[in-house]
Amino acid sequence: MSDPRSAQIEAFLQQLTAVRGLSAYTARAYREDLEALDRWLLDTMPAIAWSELGVASVRAYVAAAHRQGLAGKSIARRLSAIRSFYRHLIREGRATFNPADGVRAPKSPRKLPNVLDADEMHAFLDFPEDAPLSRRDKAMFELFYSSALRLSELCALRWQAYDRTDGLLRVLGKGARTRVVPVGSKAADALADWQAESGGGPNDPVFPGRAGACISPRSVQARLKHWAQRQGVWKRMHPHLLRHSCASHLLESSGDLRGVQEMLGHSDIATTQIYTHLDYQHLARVYDGAHPRAKSRSKS
Repeated sequence: MSDPRSAQIEAFLQQLTAVRGLSAYTARAYREDLEALDRWLLDTMPAIAWSELGVASVRAYVAAAHRQGLAGKSIARRLSAIRSFYRHLIREGRATFNPADGVRAPKSPRKLPNVLDADEMHAFLDFPEDAPLSRRDKAMFELFYSSALRLSELCALRWQAYDRTDGLLRVLGKGARTRVVPVGSKAADALADWQAESGGGPNDPVFPGRAGACISPRSVQARLKHWAQRQGVWKRMHPHLLRHSCASHLLESSGDLRGVQEMLGHSDIATTQIYTHLDYQHLARVYDGAHPRAKSRSKS
């Protein structure tokens, strides 16, 4: 006879794919998360039914997963799967309440983004503009860094969004929200050279790829890697590194967190605050390298 708990998981997964149309990949992720809970129950309370599981048991499961080294984000994902599963059980009349409601995953330490310092950024951007492709790349990466764009925003740009007179760029960001960002002088010069080279009209992509369509994110990544190797910048380069670096350098110079939030298009200032930690790291390095007490402490 099959395990009733397993049978109810299977029924839920079938409902996900057949009724809600979720992909096989998503259904597999749900299966892994729910089967992890089922295995834990087999070790701790093998006879319990899903309808009997309480909040205290879910909290004990979360604590056990955390002790085993599972990251907070992974535990949060498991809790999300459990909540979805119990919503299904309640609809089917197989449970009366959701024991995962109100249970929170432990917070994981937030990973700070890597950035290039000002000298590394200068070294990267100081590449020769001796061909149309390199002039396009120069304009692309100068603008990326100058205006802290997202990769998707950069790829989708058309010339009509750029106000050359005022040095402003209109960007369509996440959630179809529009923001206006400044364009620095180096980026403006590179864009002027590139527009003269390409002859782009108002409706044309600023950075065309194949057949005149907007450049693809993968192409931007490939060109970034190409120039980083050519310029001797050996940090792990990825497009968002330019956005992170711009945000960090702006905050380090201005201290204006709200201004950086607006520039980046963050709806929540808590997202922008991660760059304050980068700024504090810079301050700590300066302190350790210059303060007499810091020097004596490091020697001791």
